[in-house]
Amino acid sequence: MNLARINWPERIVAGEVVKVRLLVQHPMDTGYLQDLLGKMVPRNVIRQLTCKLGTREVFRVEPSSGIAANPLFEFFVRPTETAEMHVEWVDDRGSRGDFKQTMTVIPAATS
Repeated sequence: MNLARINWPERIVAGEVVKVRLLVQHPMDTGYLQDLLGKMVPRNVIRQLTCKLGTREVFRVEPSSGIAANPLFEFFVRPTETAEMHVEWVDDRGSRGDFKQTMTVIPAATS
């Protein structure tokens, strides 16, 4: 089961600005809610999430407890060549997640 999904346009030309949508499956427990027995659910939110395209970091976020469960992040990149998008995150419990997907880039036409 994947804990993340990445979405970007099907056709990407080198040098174009591309919107990337990243959905991470995580409860993002705030520490303020109670379970069905009245016991407090401990805080557990993503502390840090990074995205690298190839070897270059293109996005970093340190979300707070104000982010909803299964957060959706959007950001823009300008890829120049086909590379692997590598997403990594760590939460309050120290659990780590990662996800990789190749971004295929078509060379720009020369005039």
